[in-house]
Amino acid sequence: VQLQASGGGLVQAGGSLRLSCAASGRTFSSYAMGWFRQAPGKEREFVAGISWGGGSMRYADSVKGRFTVSRDNAKNMLYLQMNSLKPEDTAVYYCAMGSTRYLSSASGSMDYWGKGTQVTVSS
Repeated sequence: VQLQASGGGLVQAGGSLRLSCAASGRTFSSYAMGWFRQAPGKEREFVAGISWGGGSMRYADSVKGRFTVSRDNAKNMLYLQMNSLKPEDTAVYYCAMGSTRYLSSASGSMDYWGKGTQVTVSS
């Protein structure tokens, strides 16, 4: 299984970015997906998750109302639209594939991880 995240970059506070994650090697539509992030000196944390069919989503409190997770099962793609970005959103963002079709916010429930994409928000 390969997960390739892209779309990161440097943006000013208040700006937007859209992260993408291309999946291959497994039946993408059968598994929940998630976005996690890790800031320097901090543990990896859950950002957003989506169930296998896209009918259920979950967000960390810190990003609710600003981030939107979505997926396109026909294209094997996962997305994270990030609006109203804040300096505290600066981190490496990882996409991950769950072990079941039901979403989970636990990193231990993820079977596969991408390499991550850097998001830097300047103040």
